[in-house]
Amino acid sequence: MKQWYETLFENYGETYDKEVFTQGTLGECDFLEKEFVFNKSIKILDVGCGTGRHSIELTKRGYTLTGVDLSDAQLKKAKEKADALGLKIIFQNLDARNLPFQNDFDAAIMLCEGGFPLMETDEMNFEILKNVSKALKKEALFIFTTLNGLFPLYHSVEEFLDQDAKNGQATYKSNTFNLMTFRDHNITVIEDDSGKKRELFCNERYYVPSEISWLLKSLDFTSIEIFGAKLGAFSREHSLTTEDFEMLVVAKR
Repeated sequence: MKQWYETLFENYGETYDKEVFTQGTLGECDFLEKEFVFNKSIKILDVGCGTGRHSIELTKRGYTLTGVDLSDAQLKKAKEKADALGLKIIFQNLDARNLPFQNDFDAAIMLCEGGFPLMETDEMNFEILKNVSKALKKEALFIFTTLNGLFPLYHSVEEFLDQDAKNGQATYKSNTFNLMTFRDHNITVIEDDSGKKRELFCNERYYVPSEISWLLKSLDFTSIEIFGAKLGAFSREHSLTTEDFEMLVVAKR
């Protein structure tokens, strides 16, 4: 039986690229370049690359990318977009919990909930972090975003997501945040590329900063910095607060 996050991305490439949460690519890549110190000789792994928006933009800027994702449909769209631009990017259908790489990459990115934290157990989410860590060289950079567990303690997740929803875009209802597991359970309704509406019972894990730090330290990351993730405007100037729906993590070792 397919999990909700597998069903979600079937026949969803065109619509996905129009969702409000995918509109910050340029600003996000500006931040990534600064963190890469504009070193275009590095090899970068894009985990949960989806339709390839970050991989494509960074490749246009001269970087070498490998994008991995669990969804054939999303990868098909990514390849079509890259081909149309004449870009050479390796896109592979791989499960982030079981990556074949070892000490292969200088940096990894995992943005817009690229697999982590969508898994159904904490152990599965940790497998993603472990596999990304294994794919990285001894001295490497890992940049990712994840859901901020401080946000639901002060705000309604359903109201926050509803304020950005537009006609034809994903909507969320019946949100229930579990204080014991820090998981938000909800009914997500999307309209796929064929115009068919689908209703999915989803749940996502929210993390507090101390958890992320502990998990990464256990994987030998020595520098872990966490910021508020602003759509299209990632910045070291944005300290994480309870107002941030997502956190931005920059880890080095």
